[in-house]
Amino acid sequence: MCGIVGWTDFSGVCLKNRADILKSMADKLTSRGPDDSGYWLNEEAALGHRRLVVVDPEGGRQPMLRNKGNQNHVLIYNGELYNTEDLRHDLTAKGWTFEGWSDTEVLLTAYLEWGEECLQRLNGIYAFAIWDDESKQLFLARDRIGVKPLFYYQKNDLFIFASEIKAILAHQEVSPRLDREGLAEVFAIGPARTPGNGVFAGISELKPGYCMTVKKGSVKSKPYWTLKSHSHEENFEGTVKRVRELVYDSIKRQLVSDVPLCTLLSGGLDSSAITSVASEVYKAEGRDPIHSYSIDYLDNEIYFQASEFQPNADAPWVTRVSEYLGTKHSICVIDTPELAEALYPAVKARDLPGMADVDSSLLLFSRWIKQFATVGLSGECADEVFGGYPWFYRNTAGIPGRFPWTQQLESRMKLYSQELLDGIKPENYVSMRYEEAIDEVPRFESDSEKENRMRELFYMNLTRWMPTLLDRKDRMSMASGLELRVPFCDHRIVEYAWNIPWEMKFYREREKGLLRQALTGLLPEDVLWRKKSPYPKTHNPSYLEAIKKMTLSIIRDPHSPIHPFIDRQAVREMILTIDRNSNIPWFGQLMNAPQLLAYLIQIDYWMREYNVTVL
Repeated sequence: MCGIVGWTDFSGVCLKNRADILKSMADKLTSRGPDDSGYWLNEEAALGHRRLVVVDPEGGRQPMLRNKGNQNHVLIYNGELYNTEDLRHDLTAKGWTFEGWSDTEVLLTAYLEWGEECLQRLNGIYAFAIWDDESKQLFLARDRIGVKPLFYYQKNDLFIFASEIKAILAHQEVSPRLDREGLAEVFAIGPARTPGNGVFAGISELKPGYCMTVKKGSVKSKPYWTLKSHSHEENFEGTVKRVRELVYDSIKRQLVSDVPLCTLLSGGLDSSAITSVASEVYKAEGRDPIHSYSIDYLDNEIYFQASEFQPNADAPWVTRVSEYLGTKHSICVIDTPELAEALYPAVKARDLPGMADVDSSLLLFSRWIKQFATVGLSGECADEVFGGYPWFYRNTAGIPGRFPWTQQLESRMKLYSQELLDGIKPENYVSMRYEEAIDEVPRFESDSEKENRMRELFYMNLTRWMPTLLDRKDRMSMASGLELRVPFCDHRIVEYAWNIPWEMKFYREREKGLLRQALTGLLPEDVLWRKKSPYPKTHNPSYLEAIKKMTLSIIRDPHSPIHPFIDRQAVREMILTIDRNSNIPWFGQLMNAPQLLAYLIQIDYWMREYNVTVL
């Protein structure tokens, strides 16, 4: 895993002498690639790379150059291919030879052999750019699900791109500006983000499953992958077998690494299944037991309160699974002061206000894991793919024009200034973005009304909710130089599950019932059918008190940049009245009253740290 950055300029300005700018941009991505750096420049293009070494330390260095005839191609790449050896075999049969064993060399060679069509053959997570020096053309692509990020800025003959927004902002031609749409993204949609929207004015995101071609006078993007709706022909038994095969194969493929690898274990279905398969593979190969790591919070065993979303604590289940599988397990315990303080570096890692302590805890957890491992496997996205959230099976209609995870928009609006409300019209903006998502759903004419609605829900989760969690996972881990892989994001699993009827997915009327059945035998029955519990968060009341003090400090600061956008009296009243039992689920299952205040803290810090100008 790495960080990529670069730009093209067809205005006639020679870029060969702009290495200082390129390096300053790449330096912003040092945490993504702490092990190595590389740069390549010519008259029209500048490409930079920061590398985190995972496979083939010498043979995978970038930028990587290779010729096809008289054409010189230069690749910079962030990601991992999980079918490298399959591709290498096919390319060798066509006469290609390889100097090393990295997926980087295989990816570049695949492009030389098949061009844009190579994307149809890739299994992995990636964002890459290839410069064709003969045709003066830049080709960019992003993986189907959007696990790896890629942003860009385009103005006239100038095109700038990078793995993270901070690197684009390091270019002298780009400034951190926020227009009305950006405000709406932060205050109404955030911490989610509309696909393709980079929030900052002029900055966009290459959408998942898209590729782009940049040349003089032309910047064109297009999808190379979309979900396709059709009938599901297999019976339940056949479906269970196929899901098991796909999940097992995805996990096994993602265990390849030349550096220490681990699993993140919460004791829930998804992480436990990954750890089980990894343990089985390690044992079959005669390797030492795999290392597993979990997160907890100081005194959580004292203050934990069961809720609809978190019916029981994770810690006993982590122990149950670890002992059952025989992993080498360690626990990262986080205390309130560091959790609250990490809200700030979490903003810098994401380049935007994020999921408050849900982000900062993962940042701290990733830093801790990095002491022992460079690669980890994590259970994200099974809920989106197989239907794990309550909104899949409870009141699937919800409030018209609202995403299932933002049903309480009013809770946020009460804290906003009238000027902001008049300017962004949050209800209208959210409704517009919701309708855009609904209009994109690939329909199937034979679907019943119920199945049609379930397609809508799954599509929204895959394209609007899941990217928020993938952003979080990528930024918090890579800010620590840790590569986290997500086996349930394998596009083969997503494609297959997309057309499985809801009645199969909801087997035994349980969330992810089909997946549970498919994993039978890998885990003890009580773990296999344990009620879903989300990512663990602190229950220590000291966290809420810390957040209250931090928010009050912002309210009292006359220079706080967030003041024009909030109703300070309403925020002050909230600080005085909420307690740990206050229930304001304003974003998903984990973002409640403390996280709403923490989100305001992150917005204020973001506007200060990034020197944001509001247009």
